[in-house]
Amino acid sequence: MPSWRTTLTRAGITAPRLRDDYTYAARRVLRREPAPYLTLRLLADPALVPWLTAGLAFMNRVDDVAEGGPPAGRAAATAALAARTAAALESGDDPDPLLRAYGHAVRTRELPAHWVTRFLDGAATAEAGFDGFADEEDFQAYLDAYAWPGVLVFAGLRYQGGPDPEQAAGWRRFVDAAQRVDFLADLHGDLAEGRLCIPRARLAEHDVTRDDLERARDTPGVRALLAAECRRARTALAAADDVPDLAGPGLRPVIGAMTELMAHQLTAVERAGCAVLRRDTGYGLAAPLRTLLRARTRGPALTGP
Repeated sequence: MPSWRTTLTRAGITAPRLRDDYTYAARRVLRREPAPYLTLRLLADPALVPWLTAGLAFMNRVDDVAEGGPPAGRAAATAALAARTAAALESGDDPDPLLRAYGHAVRTRELPAHWVTRFLDGAATAEAGFDGFADEEDFQAYLDAYAWPGVLVFAGLRYQGGPDPEQAAGWRRFVDAAQRVDFLADLHGDLAEGRLCIPRARLAEHDVTRDDLERARDTPGVRALLAAECRRARTALAAADDVPDLAGPGLRPVIGAMTELMAHQLTAVERAGCAVLRRDTGYGLAAPLRTLLRARTRGPALTGP
């Protein structure tokens, strides 16, 4: 793995202030999400790593603003961040080094601005005002408004000029699967924070109440509900199995590792059954290490951006 200084140079980032900006963004990602950061550093094409790291840092910043603080102020705070981001993309400058780095990445990689705008709009509405899903249609609308553009403000930087329609559609399938697995794995924690991420219509189909889930009741209806959600997630994962190829050589090992870990986590949820209502289901330590080692054995990405 090349040093961070060498990685910046390979991406053509040579100006001292910009190098500092990207370093600031990378440190934020490392503190908040060390596993994704390490996966990028180990497996992605080094020439892509600074762009992707800045994108991940920006995605995290928006998530934190949209999900943090009193509910009444989230939309306003996200709107304020959107205004600053638009100005940074236009001028190339901002007091915040993270926004400077991300603005530079978007301009250099020519990511269409509509993905950024769409993500920020979704953050101020679908995420900041999140109140659960009425049905599957509501869940899909959430993906379109927030989760899909959210992954493309990051992964879209892999493509010079942004993803083409086929690539974008592949990432839509990927985020559908990722969101389903994440909601199941984090079911306990989300409920503790007042977030119910299984559509209410599906609770009604199995004669399950929110109180049943919050009290972790092990009933036939709850078991059937969780099993059905796992099947939906498994189907979504299968539908996204072409995304590593669509990601291209520079990012393929990263997405392959992420997909493998999602499948591992979903298997753990399936085995846990109603226990997912009493504790969140993480990756553990061994599975990520095995996944990274296998990916490294196959060889890191070496093709340029």
